[in-house]
Amino acid sequence: MEMKNINSGRLRAAGYDGRSRTLQVQLDDGSILQYSGVGEEIWRRLSSSGAAWSFYRDNIEEEFTAKRLSGKASPTKNPLDDLFGKP
Repeated sequence: MEMKNINSGRLRAAGYDGRSRTLQVQLDDGSILQYSGVGEEIWRRLSSSGAAWSFYRDNIEEEFTAKRLSGKASPTKNPLDDLFGKP
């Protein structure tokens, strides 16, 4: 899948395969996430957006389920653990 460089918020690149309706994004930490069932209109709007990070968060991250292809796993610990000294 050909990736388009995007430098907006945490987004670094994104690519789309219209035949499989698959969107792939790369984040600033090197993580690559893949979303299935994404329409071409969503891709067109993301790839041409002046605020791609906001568009991604509002219209993709919240609406579609991601499959992590590479990169760091999402933290599963409670963010308050650091505050209260739990490992």
